[in-house]
Amino acid sequence: MEILTLSGEDVGRHRPEELDTLLTGDALVWVDVPSWDDAAAAVLTDRFGIHPRAAGDCARRNPVPKVHVYPQHVFVVLHAPELGARGHVHYVELDQFVGPNWLITVHGPLNPAVPSEVATQETGSVARRLETGRLHPRTAPDLCFALVTALTGRLRDLLSDLTEDVWRLERQVTAGHGGDPEQFLEELFGVRHGLLTVGTMSALSREVFGRMSTLDVWPGNGHALLADIEDQFRRVGAMAEGQREYLQGVIEFYQTRTNTKMMIAAERLAVIAAVTLPVTALSSIVGMNVIVNARTHVGQLTVLLTVMAVMSAAVLVWARRKGWW
Repeated sequence: MEILTLSGEDVGRHRPEELDTLLTGDALVWVDVPSWDDAAAAVLTDRFGIHPRAAGDCARRNPVPKVHVYPQHVFVVLHAPELGARGHVHYVELDQFVGPNWLITVHGPLNPAVPSEVATQETGSVARRLETGRLHPRTAPDLCFALVTALTGRLRDLLSDLTEDVWRLERQVTAGHGGDPEQFLEELFGVRHGLLTVGTMSALSREVFGRMSTLDVWPGNGHALLADIEDQFRRVGAMAEGQREYLQGVIEFYQTRTNTKMMIAAERLAVIAAVTLPVTALSSIVGMNVIVNARTHVGQLTVLLTVMAVMSAAVLVWARRKGWW
């Protein structure tokens, strides 16, 4: 685990053995845990008064964001997106214990397909800003706010990438260059799934911080921080929903065009079948019952071909009047 102390503009790194001393001081303490295990639980649970249920939540994957308010701290579970193979979006979990003058961040269990550095993207970014002097949080809620803002930034980045995909697919649809229909539809729905995931993550996370605002877990300036976080998630979710609706229109445009082409082709095939049906029927009857001569009678053949041509022409005229071609 990594331990940082923040005092004014000073940032220090420390070892786990120094925790007892650090907690008695005035500095803001930030403990970042790459993965929760028995060793981390032994070091942190008793020192920070972490509830056993919250410790258990850190050890397993949580499918939805959540918040639990305890007497001395608030436990928050959030998710960040990571785009995977074939349009799948991984849920990268970030758990936080927000205390009076300390913050613990825990990176939840990862899918083996997700690189470990993906989980520390937000915490690494905030730590670099702290060490370069670009960020000066004074309280644990301030530091939590910085981390959540970095997380909404990842949501916006993925939304931006997906929006570029939407534009590219829309240009292909309007230009009629979809390529293989099955593969193209899979790509369309893959991008739509990504937008739906971003919108869902944003909506669920917004509800978590809305609950925290209702409970007034961060009095004073903390209420403004919670309102800001809510607004960030709400705006990202609204933009994702807008792009998803736009892409749905593109999908419907593509499907309507494809269905129209298939319908026109079916109508033309029906006309061809209608034209050839009387000819086939007549030739079958004649072949089985009339043409039994040892040689061809040109006159009879001419009459039969003329009748066939007239019948086909009549069917074509009838189909034209019906508007089938």
